Amino acid sequence: MGAGRVTARTFFKAGDQVTVTMDPAKKDERVSYEVRHRTTFVRRIPIPVFLAVGVVVILSLGAALAWRAEARTNKVALAASPKPVTILAAKGEPFRVVHTYVGALRPWVEAKVGPQYISVYVETVLVRPGAVVKKGETLATLDCRNATEQTAALASQARALASRQKATSHEATRTSSLLDGGFVSANQAELITAKSDSEAAELTAQNASIRRSALDMNDCILRAPFDGEVAVRLVDPGSFVRPDTEMLGLVDRNTIRMTADAPESDFDSIAPGAKVTVHVLSLNLDIEATITRRAPSADLGTRTVHFEIDIDNSSRQIPVDTTGEIHVPAGTPVPATAVPIRAVTMNDKKATFFTVEGDVAHRQILVELGEAGPNVFFAPGDLKQGTMIVAEGRALLNDGDHVVAKPEPPSAPEHTPVSAPQSPGSTPSADADAGAKEASQ
Repeated sequence: MGAGRVTARTFFKAGDQVTVTMDPAKKDERVSYEVRHRTTFVRRIPIPVFLAVGVVVILSLGAALAWRAEARTNKVALAASPKPVTILAAKGEPFRVVHTYVGALRPWVEAKVGPQYISVYVETVLVRPGAVVKKGETLATLDCRNATEQTAALASQARALASRQKATSHEATRTSSLLDGGFVSANQAELITAKSDSEAAELTAQNASIRRSALDMNDCILRAPFDGEVAVRLVDPGSFVRPDTEMLGLVDRNTIRMTADAPESDFDSIAPGAKVTVHVLSLNLDIEATITRRAPSADLGTRTVHFEIDIDNSSRQIPVDTTGEIHVPAGTPVPATAVPIRAVTMNDKKATFFTVEGDVAHRQILVELGEAGPNVFFAPGDLKQGTMIVAEGRALLNDGDHVVAKPEPPSAPEHTPVSAPQSPGSTPSADADAGAKEASQ
């Protein structure tokens, strides 16, 4: 018998024994077979129904996406919507013209240390930038073996000349004593005396050469010319240096000279004793000072007047050769309205900014009185105190735009106030108790 397929409602599994009737008319002819495979028949969904369901799903999804896109579309024009801005109130402050000059913070004394007479190799350099040195302290040494030997040779020659000149001088003395007795001629005595004077002159010249060589020897050891600090180091051991070569730079910054030049028209404003404010850019530090000295004449080329301010820097806090600004008040204070310069667009003397009335922004174009610090000042008649000014968000504003304004948060103070020094013997707790007693009274 070959393989066959059994169609029945009975559930079979692989390995079961089944009895098969080959001919229904002959029920006695039955053959037993073992089930080799089991086949499951699934009822299939009709294709038209499947297509209809897919079309419905796709149409529903498309309708949902179209509704979502339509719901997210903004129906209001951006130009008609209120624009968010930050506002602040204009303050009434007196205005005084302040002239600002840019200058340099120079050390009180500075020096460039290097050899003056000899060309040699550097043997040692003992300091680096930032080192604090005392006057006379050794900074570097040079290889001066040649100068040493030359000085020794000159000293030996000087000793030989001194001995010969001494003998010649004695000879001239003896010869002069024989001249009275007629034992020697006057000519011979004069020649011996001239020889003695000549050798004395040679000895003097030799001693001068020794002193000149001693200067070279002094050049071999470079010492600090004053108390100060090392600013720069330009050579290392083994370098070859010549006269006027700068090896080290020293500065004394216990006192700083703030130097600047002002136009000749400001000559009266920079008189010695005038109160000024020096702003140190490197430290963002303001220092109250007075003008110390002023040149009596202007520079012919630039038509500017040089002036200086002495600043105490015993703590060595301020670096030298840095930039500073000098603010010199001029004129008398006048009433004005102050607006932060960051809220204003300047064009020469004209300032453009926005004010807010209600929820509407208005463009203002006014002529400034001047600028001082972070503010620009206007006449009180042109801009009243308390007017709301747009600080942020004005780049997209036009005259008459509606705005949603919020106050600008207060900024932190720029400088931390320095507490006054306490009197000797006082303590914080004692001062606090005294203040509490005064308050209770």
